[in-house]
Amino acid sequence: MKQKNLIKIAGWLLFLFAIGFFCLQMGYFFVHERFQVEYIDNRLFYIINIFCVICLALAILLLLPLIEKWKWIGVSVVILFIMVNGGMLVASNQEIKNTTSLSPDFKHVLSIKENTTSGEAVYYRSYYGILARPKEKLPYQTNGKMKVEWLANDVAAVTYKTADHKTQQFIGTYGDRGSGRSYYYVGAEIHGKWEGGNAEVISDQEGITVTQNGETELFDWDHIQQFGTLAVVLMKDDEAVWTISLNENFKVDSAASTPPSGNISLYKATMKENKPITLQFKTSNTFNTGG
Repeated sequence: MKQKNLIKIAGWLLFLFAIGFFCLQMGYFFVHERFQVEYIDNRLFYIINIFCVICLALAILLLLPLIEKWKWIGVSVVILFIMVNGGMLVASNQEIKNTTSLSPDFKHVLSIKENTTSGEAVYYRSYYGILARPKEKLPYQTNGKMKVEWLANDVAAVTYKTADHKTQQFIGTYGDRGSGRSYYYVGAEIHGKWEGGNAEVISDQEGITVTQNGETELFDWDHIQQFGTLAVVLMKDDEAVWTISLNENFKVDSAASTPPSGNISLYKATMKENKPITLQFKTSNTFNTGG
């Protein structure tokens, strides 16, 4: 008797899950049409369909006494449904390639959807977890795989190759290091000399100088692109070279005489596997060594 009750409870729970997934899909159709909202990853639509049918099929098997013939028919229908949705999932991802990455603290989702025919990629901002709206187009047409590295819980660096085989970086930012009520410039906030590992960064009136392994490069302010209020990308010959981001312990201070508090990260723009370098503030009395 106890086992039968457990089976019934499991069956009803699965049935409720199936209804929940169905309602989720119906709700998605409504908000998609009315508010131009999409799933943060297009593949979720087909995955939810599959889970809905699996839960419904298992619920029926547990709650209704079916003869062997109907069981096999039901299993065949479910398998066919899964195969069709699986095929549609693969076809959809070949048309619109999804790059999705969850932040280390599970609070933010980076979403970029790339049209594989045109090479146009769009950055999506997430809302309510699995829903998103388009925020901006990436400035260059993409070509091939995108590499994602979270430099902080709220800073994601996306490295990719363009159609003309140049390396570019796009930075998704989801936070702030100040009060959240005003805009500030990263370059000005990191004014001074920073060191860590085998690297050194100097930010002054001329721009930002990066030294690594004895090689020094100066990037003037006309070739520094800011993303949100958390990161800048240093450019040379229309190609990304470095990203500098503010770590989570960095505190923005409006007083120019106050030394920066916290760390920054230096991340090289390359498709090879690499990790950001953490830098510490050394001094505000700097002079530019680049040229």
